[in-house]
Amino acid sequence: MGRIAQTDGLTEVQSDILAAVRSFVDKEILPNAGDLERKDEYPEAIVEAMKEMGLFGITIPEQYGGLGESLLTYALVVEEIARGWMSVSGVINTHFIVAYLVLQHGTDEQRERLLPRMATGELRGAFSMSEPGCGSDVSAITTRADRDGDEYTITGQKMWLTNGARAGLVATLVKTDEGAESVYRNMTTFLLEKEPGFGTDGGITIPGKLEKLGYKGVETTEMILDGHRVPASSILGGPGAAGRGFYQMMDGVEVGRVNVAARACGIMIRAFELAIAYAQQRRTFGHQIADHQAIAFKLADMATKVEAGHLMMVNAARKKDSGQRNDVEAGMAKYLASEYCHEVTTESFRIHGGYGYSKEYEIERLYREAPFMLIGEGTSEVQKRIISRALLKDYRLR
Repeated sequence: MGRIAQTDGLTEVQSDILAAVRSFVDKEILPNAGDLERKDEYPEAIVEAMKEMGLFGITIPEQYGGLGESLLTYALVVEEIARGWMSVSGVINTHFIVAYLVLQHGTDEQRERLLPRMATGELRGAFSMSEPGCGSDVSAITTRADRDGDEYTITGQKMWLTNGARAGLVATLVKTDEGAESVYRNMTTFLLEKEPGFGTDGGITIPGKLEKLGYKGVETTEMILDGHRVPASSILGGPGAAGRGFYQMMDGVEVGRVNVAARACGIMIRAFELAIAYAQQRRTFGHQIADHQAIAFKLADMATKVEAGHLMMVNAARKKDSGQRNDVEAGMAKYLASEYCHEVTTESFRIHGGYGYSKEYEIERLYREAPFMLIGEGTSEVQKRIISRALLKDYRLR
């Protein structure tokens, strides 16, 4: 891939994993992404190959059948996959977050029952907080679970579930009446199990696939809950964890933001690769356009932004791996990488000129995919709010 976005200090195992994924991307994803994306077709063969490679269990401990690798390893793998086709990284994104939540907050029974099947990709995970009437304002969710003895009845509508149809396990945040003063302590995360597919299953309905500008191939759905009954043991962490759902989900969002930063890095790495290749092929006024200072300076600017986004993503992953909170670092990484991704992809589009507007050229797909990074796992404005709050706390005048 050239000199940009390389990572120092990796173990031999990490380097071997990344080399294998990079080869897989070059041989299996890049040659097929364009056709699959145009058809909005789920990449079945690619997903099956990822299962064989163990990528669905990359961060799941070996005792549960996974590879037991770090968040950093996962993020670097995602960066490679998104370089090939961002939608493929989406197939494992929410699955990874749910596996993380089960590992960090689940009961022993939940871990032993769910993680081995998640490690193989047999059981897929989806992550659900948003609703039709709210996105970033999580306190405004209206889906609720009412207790009835040893069971709960859940009713409401959730939105923007990646893997919503193929998932057999959905980590779902709902309101519960815990009697707490804070709205955030009256939220509970349930692990909802269902049969994969569209349609209705025991009070859960996945109506169909939502049409999108980009991010094709992987399905995005809504989920309707109509009196869906689940045992209290379906609460993430068991019945005693009722009321802790918001804080559990925010822990998952922190790793999710590192993931989105990695996906943004993957897209802009590919946009840069396409731009620097095209700039050496296209000729004007007797010279390759890379010889024109206006284009050469664009390439320098793009490469610098790729490197900056990549390094901030790596820093955020390493901090989380060290056992520390990384809400600020993850917010900074997600904010910077997503904004730079949009800028780098736009510049690559412009370097391609009229050909960038043609579906025959790969940059056209990247140009439609990049905007999703600006809103996934919280908009740039949400990230700025998180960052500024922390800064004002750390630098408060005495």
